[in-house]
Amino acid sequence: MIRHIVTGCAGFLGSHLVHTLLARGDHVIGVDSLISGGIDRISASLSHPHFQFVRGDAAHVLPGLKPSERIHYVWALAALASPVHYFKRPLETAWAGADAHRAALDFAADRAARFFYTSTSELYGDPDVVPTPETYVGRINSLSLRAPYDASKLYGETLAAIFARSVGLDVRITRLFNSYGPGMPASDGRVVPAYIDAALKGDALPVHGDGKQTRSFCYVDDTIRGMLAFMDADRGALRPAGDPPVINIGNPAEISMMALARACWKAVRDDEPRISPLAPNPDDPRRRSPDITRAREILRWQPTVDLSDGLRRTAAWLRG
Repeated sequence: MIRHIVTGCAGFLGSHLVHTLLARGDHVIGVDSLISGGIDRISASLSHPHFQFVRGDAAHVLPGLKPSERIHYVWALAALASPVHYFKRPLETAWAGADAHRAALDFAADRAARFFYTSTSELYGDPDVVPTPETYVGRINSLSLRAPYDASKLYGETLAAIFARSVGLDVRITRLFNSYGPGMPASDGRVVPAYIDAALKGDALPVHGDGKQTRSFCYVDDTIRGMLAFMDADRGALRPAGDPPVINIGNPAEISMMALARACWKAVRDDEPRISPLAPNPDDPRRRSPDITRAREILRWQPTVDLSDGLRRTAAWLRG
């Protein structure tokens, strides 16, 4: 039986990962402070015989955690990934990328476990190259309101690379592009559930700036499948993906924010949407789309759920 540690287990992606790992017969110890995660997301897993939940900050929990069995995989998903959270809790956001991440790396290194770090496309900033490959150096504003999240992820990648090179830790880094799907509530603050929730209520959809800025959206089932393919891959098969290997996971299909607003409205209503124009967001990238050549060639992975289908599934969950 494969045994996992998942930090951030009650977050959006963490809860989906836990559910998938248990479904395939693995054993999971989940750690979450519940600052931004929701215990309801893992309620179905709490009674599972192969799941153990530990409430607390990973920085404090992991040093004292002494599993009786070997741990094979450590997943570092602890993060305050929504603007709603990292604008309100900038210190906790930065610490998740520093202290909690360091504790997870120490834990994995002590046990020679494979280590998975969920980084972010935010590191690319406002890229000159779109679709953006993993080799793009990126640009972030270290003093912006987004910096507690962006800079902590950059530090997280650097620290993971140091562990890989200095102690030989088997590290995998994925840069995730926007994921969405069931389990992401409207209160999360991210754009897809916010737009669908507004459409369900018949409210105007807030669009910042001219709405021409683009993003790409990957349905959560595809994201988790890509993460698992990366983590399960033999170390030797990951070349040439960097040292340590870095792979984008996301859907390369680009869509403007105005078009996304209309697509979310169409997922739940037949009439014409109402748009509420807002001032542009500070440091808002003009375009965002992943180059997934590495994922296709090395992992044999690509997304399969198109946006319209994924929005319908998300709307059905939010409606419920």
